[in-house]
Amino acid sequence: MTPTATAIRLRYEPIPAAYLDQVRAAGHDEAGNALAVRVEDEGGHPLRCCLRDSQPGERDVLIAYTPPGGAGPCAERGPVFVHAEACPGYDDVGAYPPALTHRKQILRGYDIHGDMSEGVVVDGTQAERAAAELLARPDVEVVHVRNVVAGCYNFCVRRETG
Repeated sequence: MTPTATAIRLRYEPIPAAYLDQVRAAGHDEAGNALAVRVEDEGGHPLRCCLRDSQPGERDVLIAYTPPGGAGPCAERGPVFVHAEACPGYDDVGAYPPALTHRKQILRGYDIHGDMSEGVVVDGTQAERAAAELLARPDVEVVHVRNVVAGCYNFCVRRETG
């Protein structure tokens, strides 16, 4: 029996802190791009380390990142903003990041083989429901939440286990 969207507990995952520590220590991203620290003038960039928008005066870097779940032709590397230094991260992994609900989102479901199986565009206030509906499908293992205009990755959503 397939679980219903209301019965599924979700887990919202930022880019792992340990991975970002390695990138910062190496001084370059996975594509070999040197890290260039910037200071936010206005803020407003979604930070994938703590799942909120940047604030004026914060230091960040733009890195190339391949999110989990996609494979083969569906494995997409793209630009993401993260704090230049380690940050507290996002610890309320059972709740949709409230600081990102103001953004329209693309949600893409990927199957166990890393192929995209389904996608929807929703208002950020509807993204949690849409993620649950995608993950209620037996062919969806992980959901990427992305920005609408540039398609940049924000975070992934999985079924909570245990």
